[in-house]
Amino acid sequence: MKSPSSSALVSRFSALVGPGHALVEAADTARYLVEWRDLFRGETPLVLRPADTSEVAAILRLAHETKTAIIPQGGNTGLVGGQIPVPGRQEIVVSLERLDKVRSVDPLGNSIVVEAGMPLAAVHAAAAEAGRFFPLTLASLGSCQIGGNVATNAGGTAVLAYGNARNLVLGLEVVLADGRVWNGLRRLGKDNAGYDLKQLFIGSEGTLGVITAVALKLHHRPRGRAVAFASVASPKAALGLFCRAQRSAGFGLTGFELMSGLAMDFALRHLPGARLPTTAAPWYVLIEVSSSLSDGEADAVALDVLAGATAAGEAIEAAVAQSLSQAEDFWRLRHGMSEVQKYEGGSIKHDVSVPIGDLPAFLDEAMAAVEGAFPGCRPVPFGHMGDGNIHFNVSQPEGGDRQAFLSRWNEMNAVVHGVVRKYDGSVAAEHGIGRLKVDLLAEVKPPLDLEMMARLKDALDPLGILNPGRVIRRP
Repeated sequence: MKSPSSSALVSRFSALVGPGHALVEAADTARYLVEWRDLFRGETPLVLRPADTSEVAAILRLAHETKTAIIPQGGNTGLVGGQIPVPGRQEIVVSLERLDKVRSVDPLGNSIVVEAGMPLAAVHAAAAEAGRFFPLTLASLGSCQIGGNVATNAGGTAVLAYGNARNLVLGLEVVLADGRVWNGLRRLGKDNAGYDLKQLFIGSEGTLGVITAVALKLHHRPRGRAVAFASVASPKAALGLFCRAQRSAGFGLTGFELMSGLAMDFALRHLPGARLPTTAAPWYVLIEVSSSLSDGEADAVALDVLAGATAAGEAIEAAVAQSLSQAEDFWRLRHGMSEVQKYEGGSIKHDVSVPIGDLPAFLDEAMAAVEGAFPGCRPVPFGHMGDGNIHFNVSQPEGGDRQAFLSRWNEMNAVVHGVVRKYDGSVAAEHGIGRLKVDLLAEVKPPLDLEMMARLKDALDPLGILNPGRVIRRP
């Protein structure tokens, strides 16, 4: 903030959102200043809660005039610290939580326009009410917001069939750094009239503009769904099972998740009521098959896949959910894996991707590398095998010192990311860059990539007021 001690400037910003929506007291701002994994804690002189796009625009006009740093924030579920203001820098948080309305629904055109602060679960509900289905699904479904999902190009467990957030966006409304509003809320399936400007803002993490509304692509909900759980001996066996499932189910394969035995042990230990559907094994997979016809068809495909996999030695044992509640129990094991790791002490996270065919070799090599470099550490890999994205997390040694382990975060990153780069993978598969990986990005991106990113930043935010120091660090 240009004049951090200026109460007059705080008053000017506060007047833009009205009484009760400009928060300055510590008790009121606290929930906006802590990342849920507690890796980042922030400070701010002010949290603003605008009611609509016009108020966001007014905030950015004043920020542009006064050269005040603005941190856009959605549901505060981000995992790389981009939404948390840096202590001492007097950055103002702009929460989009009050922009939570459905603007329009078009079932015939399979689209919905919603405001950025709408929780993802509410988008699902609005789509369902219109007889349609919005497939983006994350563990933070009830608390993350669609604007943040789009700003970070969120992935989740349905990417295999439906793609990342960017594949589900038809159009955007964005407030630019100088307060002008770009209305790109088109709902067209095809539009090749010039550059696809919306793609600049998807995945830009609030550094190029503030997303205030989104036009989303809807789908017809599959009429049939089968969820299966299988124990496997290794990632190589899981890859064989994945290829078999793809051959049999085709586009009907809507989920394929890989989980290590230790990740499952943590879930069984710390998720209330959790039960293992098969016998214990070194690795597990969760498979979802969807059908446009019926549950019977989905079940038949899943059973055929599992029977073939068991006969071929790709699966040790398998089970198909016999009810909706059992299917949800299977998914609960997978979705709970991020949360339960905190009960096992410090955890160093990696959100990486490699080509699908290289996953078994990558996992074998990365696990051996971290165990060799950090004796006693416990690798806990799990994730979206169907799209090559693995959350390669590493928990501290049992009984070890949490802070001592976490202090070696960069060392651990260097070991894991070294293996990732060997396989021409990505060190930020779906969580983004934020503050956590901004220096890492500068190390792994080619110079021309960084130059083009910097030029985009300079063009759209020449004063550097939008999420400064996130994604790309400017002088």
